[in-house]
Amino acid sequence: MSDAPAGGTRSYVHGASAVPLLGETIGENFSRIAARHAARPALIVREQGIRWSYAELAAEVDRLAAGLLALGLEPGERVGIWSLNCAEWVLAQFATARAGLILVNINPAYRVTELEYALAKVGCAALLTASRFKSSDYIGMLSALAPELATSRPGALRAGRLPALRAVIQIEGEPVPGCIPFAEALARGSAADRARLASLDGLIQCDEAVNIQFTSGTTGAPKGATLTHHNILNNGFFIGRAMRLSEQDRLCIPVPLYHCFGMVLGVLAAVTHGAAMVFPGRGFDPLATLASVAEERCTALHGVPTMFIAEMEHPDFDRFDLTSLRTGIMAGSPCPIAVMRRATETMHLSEITIAYGMTETSPVSFQTAVDDPLEKRVSTVGRVHPHVEVKIVDAEGRVVPRGTPGELCTRGYSVMLGYWDDPARTAEAVDAARWMHTGDLATIDDEGYCNIVGRIKDMVIRGGENVYPREVEEFLYRHPKIEDVQAFGVPDPRLGEELCVWVRLRAGESMSEEELREFCRGRIAHYKIPRYVRFVDSFPMTVTGKVQKFIMRERMQAELGLTAEATA
Repeated sequence: MSDAPAGGTRSYVHGASAVPLLGETIGENFSRIAARHAARPALIVREQGIRWSYAELAAEVDRLAAGLLALGLEPGERVGIWSLNCAEWVLAQFATARAGLILVNINPAYRVTELEYALAKVGCAALLTASRFKSSDYIGMLSALAPELATSRPGALRAGRLPALRAVIQIEGEPVPGCIPFAEALARGSAADRARLASLDGLIQCDEAVNIQFTSGTTGAPKGATLTHHNILNNGFFIGRAMRLSEQDRLCIPVPLYHCFGMVLGVLAAVTHGAAMVFPGRGFDPLATLASVAEERCTALHGVPTMFIAEMEHPDFDRFDLTSLRTGIMAGSPCPIAVMRRATETMHLSEITIAYGMTETSPVSFQTAVDDPLEKRVSTVGRVHPHVEVKIVDAEGRVVPRGTPGELCTRGYSVMLGYWDDPARTAEAVDAARWMHTGDLATIDDEGYCNIVGRIKDMVIRGGENVYPREVEEFLYRHPKIEDVQAFGVPDPRLGEELCVWVRLRAGESMSEEELREFCRGRIAHYKIPRYVRFVDSFPMTVTGKVQKFIMRERMQAELGLTAEATA
């Protein structure tokens, strides 16, 4: 990690570093790395039986990039991807970057309403989609939004509710009318398309947008955090450097690709250092993850705390040889200190790190180092990342003394361009001096180590998924029986937090907890459905009429016997 100057007694740190930022696009970096490590393993997707070298991965990436250009897609257009982890996802990540397109990550837990909003908000011209996974019928939901798909010529869709969408590429499954099979998209590129792809190498600039990730706000619809090549390529590079990754490493990635954890901390951290990526399956499965680590001799493993807990508590845990493990990242949710210690001891993760950040900052701003003292590695989120500035400020925006809690603000190469087509909400998050206001409460000690001590915003982090109470409240307000609703998080020993709602019904109405949850099923993502529901006559309020959610939280914790664990 960076040896940052102390910044005196004030809570300001910056990641001074002799290692320069990468001044290239993701495509340029990938091509350079692939040429250097051509024969070495790059991508192993066990469920699909794929084992590609860097040369083979690069060839497939170029085929898809040329195929996307053959569809008439132009640099700067948005291409959505709605799928769980698979080889096609990784190809799409690099192919869109090579072709100057902007990849739009769509959460595979989204349902029709959320999908429509995401596609329409950024004007996706193409969508790569899975067919189905477990109870999720992706083609069925898309067809409900765009019934014109069934009768359209593949690549020439004209949908009334999604006017920008022209092409739907089907990742797997039986061919669907109107869709382009993924294999066909790979084969579409002509010699002219490949020549055009080569000509784009010098035209695409590293400060151009390459990725949009939706992150919900406390005051309305999801926001599209717009990230550049420079943002996420460099963040991935310095994340991998903090873990001391090299071409000798194999990184097991059971975390989702639609999230920064998989896409940046996983894929880009590995590829920028020539390491191999190992994907155990489409979704997380503790047994598949343990088997992948053992059989592929993985040296690094990522996960949110709940994943590590599930792996260590699996009844077959002891039969797997995990001695190849060295490092990895635990992040995405507050990391219980006891879980960090246990992972270090029982999974041989002697150099595991904790990372802290947010989507809008590419995402990592702090990370522990592999040679930090164990106590610092399990009880803090480390020190500031190279080339990043951080300050902790009070409510008036003044930098506070070391050790004093305040809002964490970050500035530097990692801060997003802004929220797509939303200058007002961008201005609320990024001030005139380009400081990103995270809404998180933190302290920085005299050695520069950071502790996250709370959140200004009401965001609930459930098993690594961000749940924004206001979004859930707005959805529940649609129910004709509900007069008012307040959502908040309560501690959970397995998932970190669970969502709770207090509901006031309209006069004369009655409702059961199951009826409320049934209203949610299939209409909002499963992780946004409340675990705890209480029907009340009133909410605790201040004299000025402001709802006091902290009192609700305290009452529920007492009623349920819940306590917050010590976390890093």
